[in-house]
Amino acid sequence: MSTRPVRLGPRSVTALVLVSFIGLVAFCWPLFAEAGSAVTSHAGDAPWLFAVMLPLLVAVVVATIADCGMDAKAVAMLGVLAAVGAALRPLGAGTAGLEPMFFLMVLSGRVLGPGFGFVLGSVTMFASALLTGGVGPWMPFQMLSMGWFTMGAGLLPGPGRLRGRGELLMLSGYGFVAAFAYGTIMNLQGWVLLQGLSSGISFQPGAPLHENLVRFLAYVLATSLGWDLGRAVLTVVLTLTIGGTLLKALRRATRRANFEAQVTFGGPERPSTGEAPHRTYVTYEPE
Repeated sequence: MSTRPVRLGPRSVTALVLVSFIGLVAFCWPLFAEAGSAVTSHAGDAPWLFAVMLPLLVAVVVATIADCGMDAKAVAMLGVLAAVGAALRPLGAGTAGLEPMFFLMVLSGRVLGPGFGFVLGSVTMFASALLTGGVGPWMPFQMLSMGWFTMGAGLLPGPGRLRGRGELLMLSGYGFVAAFAYGTIMNLQGWVLLQGLSSGISFQPGAPLHENLVRFLAYVLATSLGWDLGRAVLTVVLTLTIGGTLLKALRRATRRANFEAQVTFGGPERPSTGEAPHRTYVTYEPE
């Protein structure tokens, strides 16, 4: 038997689009603020964003279960993977960006699919923040960024066909690029709050968008490029070395958790007609 990522249904897509739209607004609104706006209050967005995110994350899980007919074992597996990812994060935190949890999120997103991948990334970041004491106004933004990071792995092509070395190369390439993307979007959250930077890299409220984007690029190159490079390289190395073994283990676990079970309900039994009663079938994709 082969395991395919959980497919997105209409309710799952709606929930993901909604939470992603809210996240993009939360990240980007200071770029469009007027010169007199108190953009430093951007830090006060965090409690509101967190309060909105929690029910939306639950909505993504519920919508995915409703669309795909999965059982409680699938949700329990999310909890296990989130706990493992949270435990991996402190191993490299503070050391040149070496964060092994990112490679686990890439592989998990590939196996679980974009919907559950988004929830896994967000919950993992939340759990790791509690574990490491990293709770602050940046936390809900980290949850969103990691959710997008993991969801992207679930959207990669060939989920039911591509296997072996080709799949690992694709995942490592994605992990390399997405590691930089994660660092870049998190820089955007912190950049608008920093004061006292040189005029060439500081955020200027009310300035034209293209000018602020040039300053932001200079800020990223000057402050975080080396950190993001360490994260990207470690993700590639771990994916190519132990990724194949972990992918097999994850796919075996998802089969047992009924991630790919498609439950079809017939109708009510009609014994009076002499026909065989309708049954419930659980089917799996053949290898």
